[in-house]
Amino acid sequence: MARAAISTTRKAKSKSVSTSSVPTWADDTELLGLVFDLEAISSTSLYSQYTIGLHAWFLDQVRQFNPELSAYLHDGESEKPFNISALEGQLVPTGRQLHLEAKQTYHWHVNALSPRVAQFLGQWLTQLPQTLALRDAPLQIKQVSIAHPPTTYAQLLQSSVEKQTNISLSFVSPTSFRRKGHHFPLPVPVNLFHSYLRRWNDFSGIPIETEAFLDWIDEGVIIHQHRLESVKVAAGKRGSVTGFTGAISCGLSKAALANTEFTRLFYALVRLAPYCGTGHKTTFGLGQTRLDWLEPEPTTPTQLLTNLLGERIAELTEIFTAQRKRTGGDRTDKIAATWATILARREMGESLQVIAEDLEMPYTTVKTYVKLARRALKQD
Repeated sequence: MARAAISTTRKAKSKSVSTSSVPTWADDTELLGLVFDLEAISSTSLYSQYTIGLHAWFLDQVRQFNPELSAYLHDGESEKPFNISALEGQLVPTGRQLHLEAKQTYHWHVNALSPRVAQFLGQWLTQLPQTLALRDAPLQIKQVSIAHPPTTYAQLLQSSVEKQTNISLSFVSPTSFRRKGHHFPLPVPVNLFHSYLRRWNDFSGIPIETEAFLDWIDEGVIIHQHRLESVKVAAGKRGSVTGFTGAISCGLSKAALANTEFTRLFYALVRLAPYCGTGHKTTFGLGQTRLDWLEPEPTTPTQLLTNLLGERIAELTEIFTAQRKRTGGDRTDKIAATWATILARREMGESLQVIAEDLEMPYTTVKTYVKLARRALKQD
């Protein structure tokens, strides 16, 4: 598919990017992936958990253009009909923060999983602001392109598969599942396809009986090859996630291929994966997924810094959880994770005001929590 794009043209006092070549798609589009080319306006520092800022900026754009959709994205109890990536590009650690280099280009993905979000994106691009305001690190929006072509769930299901072949999936950002109250950092086929099927059943209008399909997956999917690495990262607003990156190659057994309905759905869900991502916290950059087997890139200092924050949050969470159990206090994981997140981010040099804004908590509460966390840490 031709790469459609919207290019920015500098104009004096212009408040939005040029709309001369805005990518467009059909009104019935249900699935779509966009990639933004962003340029750092100046050299500046960026805190390591900046995906919270990307998430907040995008939702604020939705609020400004479509308050009703914004309320649904904030309050809806179903699967979220969108996801975003972290920034792709050269982010250099300086001390305990990341460094954005002026004039350097970064890429950012936004994917829509429902007609409402796809329609919003189409309207939004016609009035897109010139700048993505990421706290103290503004990025100029240079171009927006279609990364994953506009389509519908029915079209995914109807796409013919000339030959039943093995498939490969690559997990390009840390990916994890929730299982029995804990993180489960392995791409077991049942977990993978349950993840995709949940989005399918929520947004496609073509519901599939979950238990029967997952039993078929469990019996019939064969993993032929894998290359995986586990990582611990800060994710979302609180706590850390143990996840994995890497790739797997799998296929279907002869017995599984006899069920043509489920076989067709299997390949449809594989094609859905790049749009919906894999696992949980995909609206904060986790679980970004690509078709095909991608070779790993060398571990960068940026990844090491991001992992350092996640590892520290996990370490502190374990300490605070154990303390609360010993003292008979509130044993909820949420309190321990909140204390751990606040203290770990403060140790990384972030201000309490920034942390309070990200966690949507009163500044005085965050200030109190960091004091309590430090006191508890000394007692351990």
